[in-house]
Amino acid sequence: MVPCIVGSNPTTPAILSIANLIVASGAPDTTNPVADQCELNEIPCVTTVAPWQPYFFGRNGNPAEGFGFTYHFFWGLEDVITNFLNMWDDSGVQSKNIAGLFPNDADGNAWGDPELGLPKPLAARGYNVIDPGRYQVMNNDFSSQIAAFKNAGCEIVTGNMIPPDFATFWSQAAQQNFNPKVVTIGKALLFPSVIESLGERGDGLTSEIWWTPSHPFSSSLTGESAAQLAEGYTKAAGRPWTQPLGFVHALFEVAADVARRSEALDDPYANTDALAATNLDTVVGNIAWNGSDRNPVKNVVRTPLVAGQWQLDSGAPELVVTSNKEAPNIPLGGEMKLIG
Repeated sequence: MVPCIVGSNPTTPAILSIANLIVASGAPDTTNPVADQCELNEIPCVTTVAPWQPYFFGRNGNPAEGFGFTYHFFWGLEDVITNFLNMWDDSGVQSKNIAGLFPNDADGNAWGDPELGLPKPLAARGYNVIDPGRYQVMNNDFSSQIAAFKNAGCEIVTGNMIPPDFATFWSQAAQQNFNPKVVTIGKALLFPSVIESLGERGDGLTSEIWWTPSHPFSSSLTGESAAQLAEGYTKAAGRPWTQPLGFVHALFEVAADVARRSEALDDPYANTDALAATNLDTVVGNIAWNGSDRNPVKNVVRTPLVAGQWQLDSGAPELVVTSNKEAPNIPLGGEMKLIG
């Protein structure tokens, strides 16, 4: 078997001509074109690190049919929404108006969609999303959004942003005296380097948490625990562990498992059959496209998700799990504190 690894660029015909299985990781801007090319060329493909809705529906997926060759594992918007709501309910914040920041891209349009994204389930729990509309990525002026949030009395901010856009917004929020008590942003707050770049204003920011060294899972390849994998990475790379580490490792776990079970490694149909039949305990949890309640559509398996906060009590940014109601087997690391 010749596996192909895709990072930030879509596949090319040359790669497709030699690949028996393609794995890819990244936002929908990466996973979707890779998966589309694999589907078109009948090459089995497994992807991760993109919420399943923008992956599946962003490719015009039909839930009644699914896809033939392309499979995905990650959490969905329903998971992140529930975790955010649990965290906000426990925060004690009184205002139910939520400031929403959604860019004009695949992720932002999915998160802000009135039916499939945040607004509808938030309304069901008594929250109202103040959504000034989509902004263009790499925006340099959030004044109109900040004014709308201040006028609505928003004390909680949420959305899905890239780090430069969040840094611009957060700096301008301080300049314009907008001081929310809870800031919960997807994507932008994933990495400790981003929190470090914000200085003291990085303390207390909250986000969904995909994976940490405290997750109670182990690698099917090496037998290492999540903690051992993170420790080994930090020692080898000289950098802190990051959340995508576990998911990228799990891609190789799935690829190796498919190679072990495929009846003919040079046959894309045999490899796809083996991929579809996966039932594997990985460092991010169980991966199985077997029709369970963790499979919202044929080609997707949802992985566990919790939520938490970046805290600077020890100086260096520490990502602390503060809400685990949706995955109680993942241990809490501390309590959430308000920032405003």
